[in-house]
Amino acid sequence: MTRRKLVAGNWKMNGSRAALSELSAIADAAAGHAGVDVAVAVPATLIAPAAEAVPALSIGAEDVHAADQGAHTGCVSAAMVKEAGARFSIVGHSERRADQGERDADVKAKAEALHRHGLHAIVCVGETLDEREAGRAEAVVTAQVAGSLPQGASGEWCAIAYEPVWAIGTGRTPTADDVATMHGAIRAKLTAMVGAEAAEIRILYGGSVTPDNARELLHVADVDGALVGGASLTAAKFVPIIAAAD
Repeated sequence: MTRRKLVAGNWKMNGSRAALSELSAIADAAAGHAGVDVAVAVPATLIAPAAEAVPALSIGAEDVHAADQGAHTGCVSAAMVKEAGARFSIVGHSERRADQGERDADVKAKAEALHRHGLHAIVCVGETLDEREAGRAEAVVTAQVAGSLPQGASGEWCAIAYEPVWAIGTGRTPTADDVATMHGAIRAKLTAMVGAEAAEIRILYGGSVTPDNARELLHVADVDGALVGGASLTAAKFVPIIAAAD
């Protein structure tokens, strides 16, 4: 079946109000690629101004807490980011898993919180270099899918992002064959878990996606788009990736 491509940016801990002009430029260019869904996750401080300044662009959060409210200093809930104007959130990014010790169960609970509040979820999975070199990449990633996939997951509100941890920000990328193999394994795991609905769930590739490698990566079997880090910070680098997906 044909799934619409989704190209999502992740600004991480970067950006300010001065950068909103980049989002405007991205939105303007995205309008010329009607066959591609475009979204950008920004720091929590920018969600409201970005959603107000660029209503045509799907603005999201980079993370949410699983609880709707409570004594969780420094955290934001799904309801809070929705009120600010977010339409989705990334959950389970490798940097959250590594730096904040998030487990699969935490990621699953966050995705389910997003669904409760009518938001979309991009659920991240991926292996480290040590895991890949030990021949455990597929086992690690499919186990993360099994543990992180939210209850009732469907293509209407949930996507998976495969991000080989060793490729993020390093300039290194797996071969197209490696990506096809991993995305195929993820699709098979999704099918085993949710049946026919798996055919509707988009699987994004994330790991040093650039204008130079985007066209090859975005047309690999079972690659339904990209989760883009540093290259999403400017329209000059992000727009060619959107174009490559069209």
